[in-house]
Amino acid sequence: MERRYDLDWVRTLAFGLLVLYHVGMYYVTWDWHVKSPAAGPALEPLMLLSSPWRLSLLFLVSGVATASMLEHGPKGFVRLRSRRLLWPLLFGMLVVVPPQSYYEVVEKLPGGYHDGYLAFWGRYLAADGSFCREGDCLDLPTWNHLWFLPYLWAYSMLLWAALKLAAGPMRRIGERLGRWFTGPAVLVVPALGLGLVRMLLVGRFESTHALVDDWYNHAQYLPVFLLGFWLARATQAWASIERWRGWSLALALCSYLALVAYFGHYDDANPPPDWVRMVQRLAWGANQWLSIAAILGFARHWVKGDSPALRYLVPAVYPVYILHQTVIVVLAHNAQGLALDPWIEGPLLVACTFALCLAGYELVRRIPILRPVFGLKWRPVPRGTPRANGGPAAATGAGR
Repeated sequence: MERRYDLDWVRTLAFGLLVLYHVGMYYVTWDWHVKSPAAGPALEPLMLLSSPWRLSLLFLVSGVATASMLEHGPKGFVRLRSRRLLWPLLFGMLVVVPPQSYYEVVEKLPGGYHDGYLAFWGRYLAADGSFCREGDCLDLPTWNHLWFLPYLWAYSMLLWAALKLAAGPMRRIGERLGRWFTGPAVLVVPALGLGLVRMLLVGRFESTHALVDDWYNHAQYLPVFLLGFWLARATQAWASIERWRGWSLALALCSYLALVAYFGHYDDANPPPDWVRMVQRLAWGANQWLSIAAILGFARHWVKGDSPALRYLVPAVYPVYILHQTVIVVLAHNAQGLALDPWIEGPLLVACTFALCLAGYELVRRIPILRPVFGLKWRPVPRGTPRANGGPAAATGAGR
């Protein structure tokens, strides 16, 4: 496999989008760890622009990257994948994530919380389940935004087991999909599949991000991850995605406008007819895949090689991902006393989050003991060393 610089950019920008999205979560009416005093619905249509597809895109790119990692066989894959995903997950749950839960308790606990962070951290590590509001108790310890890591690890282990037990059938599925997805089927079939999954499951299973009971999310993310793995070497399918990029974009925009109209008109006080709800779910699934196809198609069309910016950003993505939500929560809560206008405060939060997270990366990559718990290799690759071919950096897995 040739290195896919287009997918390196897609992965980098998709993780960067998480910063924008999670800053937005502070200002909308949807539930989040901390909330702006000025929270309202103004940003919700813009948030909806990426809600259906941004995480599915990351799982698809991770599937392609996993195919690159497995190119020479599954030997050593479990150890490598576990080290790159589980060590940062454990460190994140013990050290990085607790401030999010602390400020959530400070803001949401009846009467507030006044014992200070260190006292809370001790109760967090002791799995104290007494932080409750109206019968809803905070689960501690938690992985919060790091839920992507255990999901990616679990999917990687399932793929590894499937390749050990049924390598032939897995290879043949990839070959057939590669032949099948050389025309409009590359747009239609995944869009219909994701739409049907949403129609059948989203109303029955709440999105929990708890791994063991998150059936709707598994039904959408695992197939997308496997699709990335199967299509990794399907050159003609990628050419078809590039060829149909204009149609993908146009149809994705149409489905997005339909979703905005639906959520702008219907709510709990004005529920839709069942058939309208089903059409909306189908439109959501269509937008989910068509947006991904458009992004992949235009990236493949525009990106033709490496660049200094990409060489810097690819290893920075993982540490920035681990740090970003905690940085947002801490900054946002402590900025409330300044009473800034949200249209000033929001861009400042975005800029400060990126700056602090990149500063954190610069610190982490210079301290050997911190590198593995932020997903980087023990020893950095000397600057100027060419990157080997072999697909995109294994999403949340590769680094200098």
